[in-house]
Amino acid sequence: MAVTAEMVKDLREKSGAGIMDCKEALKETGGNIDEAIDYLRKKGITKASKKMGRATSEGIVGSYIHGEGSIGVLIEVNCETDFVARNSVFKDLVQDLAMHVAAVAPTCISPEDIPAEEIEKEREILSEEAKNSGKPEKIIPKIVDGRLEKFYEDKCLLRQKFVKDSDMTIDALLKVKISELGENISVRRFVRFQLGEN
Repeated sequence: MAVTAEMVKDLREKSGAGIMDCKEALKETGGNIDEAIDYLRKKGITKASKKMGRATSEGIVGSYIHGEGSIGVLIEVNCETDFVARNSVFKDLVQDLAMHVAAVAPTCISPEDIPAEEIEKEREILSEEAKNSGKPEKIIPKIVDGRLEKFYEDKCLLRQKFVKDSDMTIDALLKVKISELGENISVRRFVRFQLGEN
């Protein structure tokens, strides 16, 4: 069975493993995602999921200033120990996240941060839009769900495609770094300033 880029992407998002590891796992398991995850786990590559529930009370505040100072970002990224906070891999991650926020302008970290009433209002608008375009009534909920995912990708940092690697979401990037560094990592907060904007 041929391993497609879509299969690799799916496995990367679920496991947090690197591209080559995912390709190898999919080849070894004939393209079966669940078996590929088990394969990666046996090799010790997917450690991220076990670590994701652990407390993150250390970390650093990173910054990024774009161009001549027209955009600026402050971001707090947490980890479990000050040892990892001082690690160059962690510092590079924080810098990459700050640069991503400057470039893509998310408004929150995850869908859970969006008020329920805002999501409901968006759902109503998308539903009306689908009805007005003449779509059959029975497929409108699926259309709305698909477009709501796009809404989350526009707004939520963790759902966005990483600006330096569009095959990976920010959430998947964090999982890769959790596996690499052996500690839980979380984005606590960020603020983005753009010259002349409120």
